[in-house]
Formats: sequence, structure tokens, C-alpha cells
Amino acid sequence: MARTEIKIGGFGGQGVILSGYIIGRAASIYDNKFATMIQAFGPEARGSSTSAQLIVSDEQITYPYITAPNLMVLMSQEAYTKFASELIAGGTLITEEELVTPNNLRKDVHHVSIPATRLAEEIGKKMVLNIVMTGFTTAISNVVNEQAMIDAVKVSVPKGTEDLNLRAFFKGLEYGKKLLEKKHPSR
Repeated sequence: MARTEIKIGGFGGQGVILSGYIIGRAASIYDNKFATMIQAFGPEARGSSTSAQLIVSDEQITYPYITAPNLMVLMSQEAYTKFASELIAGGTLITEEELVTPNNLRKDVHHVSIPATRLAEEIGKKMVLNIVMTGFTTAISNVVNEQAMIDAVKVSVPKGTEDLNLRAFFKGLEYGKKLLEKKHPSR
């Protein structure tokens, strides 16, 4: 992996920025890689379009903006409509299964989805859907190693919520590993 450009999109209140922060922190502090992150908010705080753009690389990053994301994580229909066309040919699109309906999905995109909101509700808090998505993304993409992500989740979430967030991370990670096993039984 020389360089991976990642775009995470959703609406304010879904934890899009925290997800990006965790991935970047995991890469740069715990996985001996380089990372940059740019974040964007809509004019309102909650409910408006939000995105985090990251670059994770084995080499120093001289330009912090993504030019052609090869990994996209989308948690709302609005984010799908707004950002999906930016994904490069052969890129991976990860969506929240119950909130995003991929219309006109390009044939040159690898698409996987997870019912992250439902899984977060099963854990007890809908608000950790972003951490479920982060665990799933870890399993699917392997951009940052699993232990680095665990370490980053522990220190990035609010004090007192570490256990809840780790359970959410492992729920998404397990879902992703099972999905990969179904698609590639020899793995």
C-alpha cells in the first residue's frame, strides 16, 4: 500500500469526523504510516452534509487533499448522491445498508454494505454506528492494521465510553470478516 485516499461521508451527528480522526490516528501513531485529514461541514451542525478526507501512506504526504478516492465510506443517502461519483474505477464503496440505496451503481466499483445502525442499536447505542462502520472498514480495506485501530479507538472516544465503542468496533470488524469469508472461503 503506497497511498490510499479515503472519503467518509454522512450527515452531522453521525460521527463522520471522529471516524476519520480514528483512522488517521491509528495510521500515524500506531501503524508507522503517514496520514492527513481534511474535514468539511455543511452550514448547519447536525443533519447537514459532513465529510472527512484522508490520505494514508507509507511515504510522506506532500499534498493533503485527496484527488481520486479509492476507498469511500458513506453513511447517508445525501452523501452517496454527492460523493459516489468521485470514487476511482476499481475503488471500494462501503455503505450503511439501511440508510443508503446505491442507485446507478457503477460496474467498476467494489461495493459492500453493513447494517451499522441496527448493529449499533443491538449494542445499546445508535450513536456508535460510526464505530461499527470503522470496524467494518478495517476488515474490508486493511488500510490500517487491526491492533492500531483498536488502540486508536481506545484513546479517541470520550472517557467512560471506551468499552461501548470497542464493542461497536468489534461488531463491525466481525461482520466484515464474515462477509469476506463468504466471498473468499479460502482466506
